[in-house]
Amino acid sequence: MPLAGKRIVLGVCGSIAAYKAAGLCSKLVQAGAEVDVILTASAQEFITPFTFRSLTGRPVFTSMFEPVTDQREEHVSLARAADLILIAPASASTIARLTYGLADDMLSLTVLASRAPVLIAPAMDSQMWEAPATHENVETLKRRGVNFVGPAVGRLASGNVGAGRLEDTETILGAVKAILARNGDLAGYRIVVSAGGTREPLDPVRFIGNRSSGKMGYALAEAGRDRGAHVTLVSASTGLPAPYGVDLVPAETVADMRAAVLAASANADALIMAAGVSDFRPAEPAPEKLKKGAADLILQLVKTEDFFHEAPGHLVKVAFAAETQDVIENARRKPQTHGRLDLICANDVSATDAGFGADTNRVSIIDASGAVEELPLLSKYEVAQRILDRMLPLLREKRR
Repeated sequence: MPLAGKRIVLGVCGSIAAYKAAGLCSKLVQAGAEVDVILTASAQEFITPFTFRSLTGRPVFTSMFEPVTDQREEHVSLARAADLILIAPASASTIARLTYGLADDMLSLTVLASRAPVLIAPAMDSQMWEAPATHENVETLKRRGVNFVGPAVGRLASGNVGAGRLEDTETILGAVKAILARNGDLAGYRIVVSAGGTREPLDPVRFIGNRSSGKMGYALAEAGRDRGAHVTLVSASTGLPAPYGVDLVPAETVADMRAAVLAASANADALIMAAGVSDFRPAEPAPEKLKKGAADLILQLVKTEDFFHEAPGHLVKVAFAAETQDVIENARRKPQTHGRLDLICANDVSATDAGFGADTNRVSIIDASGAVEELPLLSKYEVAQRILDRMLPLLREKRR
């Protein structure tokens, strides 16, 4: 897992959003990170050190002058051990303090002493966020290499609506993973992933589609990001949030997906087709909504074009085969329509615990020689990691 064993310093500043930092801290710990929390004096007006000590099982740092460990210089020890410093929520005061290099509290002192990447998640009223002083401070920190995530737009504690809400926890976690993955084993590789079920219009209201939820493709995109790859996700799914740090390209129809996939693949290293691409489309979509009449409606369907074989030949190519019977045998026929394939990921979508809509999957990976690796039932993210494990040596071989 990308956060397992990582040392993260979590700085919490004075903000009504400080209570959300407890949930964020819990998620980091659940993901296997070792979290050291620093509370500013203002943060302690909103939330107590005991909360974070209970979540992390570690001492919580609140003052430069009240040590809680036996380290000679606690801020230096924290700074050296950190893989990343995350400040969430970050107040306008702390952003200003970091901009001017002040070191008058435990948090700013630790940041100044560290060479670890810094990620700031601001939270404040929109008028404070939009103030020229805050804007200049943020731009200065960005020029120095400090990372920002958010703020989100929404209703604020003041009753105003605007930019200033603390970004949601999953987005912040995505940003943490993306930053920590910059030296991952897929850093420098560009991967295109397709996801979701395409929709072919019958009329302006109705469409012909399939049951693909897009979860497998999104898991592949996140897993690639978490290993340092630059990921483009061509998605026909509308019900899943865009993964942080991934280039999302919407594509509703097969024609849309073909254009987007081929464009993104031109400068990519690998293409993973996890989308449920429609095999048929209405021959002539109606320009207006079809009304229910006395007679039955007869549709003429025509085949959609297979375009996988049009993708550049230099790519490592991975296809998914969603089957309901004779899974391996049918999957092995994929190259007949898709051209050369490096890996085929076959799964039985009729299973209730895997396939469409489920959070888990049971996949058989077939390589170019026809050898089969049967994976057990795993989360789709774990399946994605196993697929990337198989892709990595193929990518390295292409670059030799």
